[in-house]
Amino acid sequence: MIKKLFGKRIKELRTKENLTQEQLAEILNIGERNLSKIECGVNFVSAETLEKLSEALKVPFKDLFDFEHLRSEEFKKDKLLEAINNNDIDIELLYRIYKALKK
Repeated sequence: MIKKLFGKRIKELRTKENLTQEQLAEILNIGERNLSKIECGVNFVSAETLEKLSEALKVPFKDLFDFEHLRSEEFKKDKLLEAINNNDIDIELLYRIYKALKK
């Protein structure tokens, strides 16, 4: 799962920088096919490539792993239901937020 989310994040950042896979692969000194496999979540990167990605995509290292927004809706629903069932969340507050958003 992390490899897939990481790959989506790299693709998101690459397109934000208007870079093609070919251009980014050249900057990283890796094959375009290898970059494609990273973006598809099949392969992961070395520490050296992580450092190069951070520089090439002009983001701090930690931002490469900022992919919570890319998680599926099903995952988010499951996490919310889990929090509700475990009483890890203020039900009253959650209900008020829901009602406010529904208006």
